Amino acid sequence: MPPLTLGHQRLPGVTVIAVTGEMDATNRADLEAYLAEAGAALAGRLVFDLSGVPFMDSSGLHVLLKCATDCLKAGGVVHLAGVQPLPARLFEITGVVAHMPVHERVEDAITAALNSSERSI
Repeated sequence: MPPLTLGHQRLPGVTVIAVTGEMDATNRADLEAYLAEAGAALAGRLVFDLSGVPFMDSSGLHVLLKCATDCLKAGGVVHLAGVQPLPARLFEITGVVAHMPVHERVEDAITAALNSSERSI
């Protein structure tokens, strides 16, 4: 399994977090540590680019939900983009899609996040 690769880009009004690799119990701590380090940059409007994530288990989902909850408490929103079939199925069966908007393309998620006045969760 390739290692989890994480990066973020601050754009005017939104931060895009790019995730590549499988998100599961083996690297949950890496994702949590990365999000904690990026902390201040992540307050506000966030877009997770998940186009490089072929698999996610409940551990990865939990980290995303905690990040979204923290963002919401700070008055922000979280949007997801480029979700591949297996993670999409996990989002569907857990009901996440009803609470975190999912977009096909990162550009669409950025636009929606910038235009969003509602909270994500």
